[in-house]
Amino acid sequence: MGEGGFAGKWRKLSGEDNWNSLLEPLDLDLRRYLIFYGERVQANYDTFILDRRSRYAGASKFTKKQFFLRLGLDKGNPIKYNVVKYIYATSTSPTAPQSFLLKSLVKDPYLGQSNWMGYIAVSSEKSKPLLGRRDIVISWRGTIQISEWIENFDFPLKPTTKVFPTSTCALAHSGFLSIYTSSHPNSRFNKTSARDQVVSTIKKLVEKYKDEDVSITVIGHSLGGALATLTGGDIAVNGYNKPTSRPNKSFPVTVFAYGNPILGNICLRELLDKQENLHILRTVNMIDFIQFLPPLIGYEHIGHKLVIDTRKSPYLKAIESYAKRHNMEASYLHGLAGSHGVDKEFKLVITRDLALVNKRTNLLKDEYLIPNHWWTQQNKGMVQLSNGSWKLHELKGYPPQNDEIEYDDMDDDEDEIEHDDKDDDDEDDIEHDDKDDDEECEIEHYDKDDDEDEGEGNDEDDKDRDEAGVQISL
Repeated sequence: MGEGGFAGKWRKLSGEDNWNSLLEPLDLDLRRYLIFYGERVQANYDTFILDRRSRYAGASKFTKKQFFLRLGLDKGNPIKYNVVKYIYATSTSPTAPQSFLLKSLVKDPYLGQSNWMGYIAVSSEKSKPLLGRRDIVISWRGTIQISEWIENFDFPLKPTTKVFPTSTCALAHSGFLSIYTSSHPNSRFNKTSARDQVVSTIKKLVEKYKDEDVSITVIGHSLGGALATLTGGDIAVNGYNKPTSRPNKSFPVTVFAYGNPILGNICLRELLDKQENLHILRTVNMIDFIQFLPPLIGYEHIGHKLVIDTRKSPYLKAIESYAKRHNMEASYLHGLAGSHGVDKEFKLVITRDLALVNKRTNLLKDEYLIPNHWWTQQNKGMVQLSNGSWKLHELKGYPPQNDEIEYDDMDDDEDEIEHDDKDDDDEDDIEHDDKDDDEECEIEHYDKDDDEDEGEGNDEDDKDRDEAGVQISL
């Protein structure tokens, strides 16, 4: 991020002119912008619990209050966001593969048939001078098992009338629609669908900040990129970006999708293309084949396209597996920092820590002396008990007293969103929905698959792991 933040040109960076003259060559500030939001997509993977043997499989490790701090996005960053809502999803589709939703192996899983799918965050009051406005971010988590996803990509197109009731021809991938719109009356976390959770929260926030300059930025990678596109279209087409008390005012909606598959048909694309306040930019890596899925007649990509290429990066080992080519950190964030297109040499123009490449991979060349898969918890979450035995310590302070989740002590940050007294009740609905009281856990846990979730482990085992289809986080 530049010293002055993004305030001076945020409207252009968010697509007001459809990124005219910013993509070729790639504008330096747009690089920073895409990395800035991309890091807030990567956060979804860094907090997600992949271990199916855990009762908390499919949940977030960290609370909303400590989310960005614990994920390393607060230190050294003057722009602060506060998470106001966690998004949970389920699927009523009997054929939905585990690549979409992770299911715990235990008999009484904490999330039941639901998964943590992302979050909604709002920029702080003190960040407005750097951003140029109040920014509402909706961030979607991506795929879990790419190998299984590929094998189960023959989902039919289905009508989107649940989302776009006035369109009879707009069709979308049925698996994506199911995750976005499914609910379950007996679910602890999905009595309402992911869509309803997002829409109700956005409507409250839009009304709350109706007198400010506001942007709505929807972001996601892989499956999350498809969900981000669907969400952005939902908000713009149905007018959820307009305060109910000021219907003539409309806040811009921007979608940044990274390595996403194709969402739907040409009618859906045309519906979203004609929305005046909706701007969609998808970033694709030349070596990432997910952009070509599903390979079926009738599917059409939506939005403008930015192409990057990491094959020429002098910092990376040869990227052979599909999972590594799709990796958000190594293929997309590193790529955005230095790619100059398909025909030009790779040269870093953004100062970004190379160590991040190896956060969940082994792709950084050994000469840089960065450990592989270093995003781990001490002893993989195992703690020694007083009798000398060892146990996986999953939830700090668990079991909680009186069924209440215990929180870490943390002083209120002065950068947290300020609320007028008259809005306390509304904001309480966003910050602490009744059903969310038990969601505010901080899970002190190491995923057994943290060093496998990108289809990797020890260097010599990489090929075998990829072929076996081990769990990966995409």
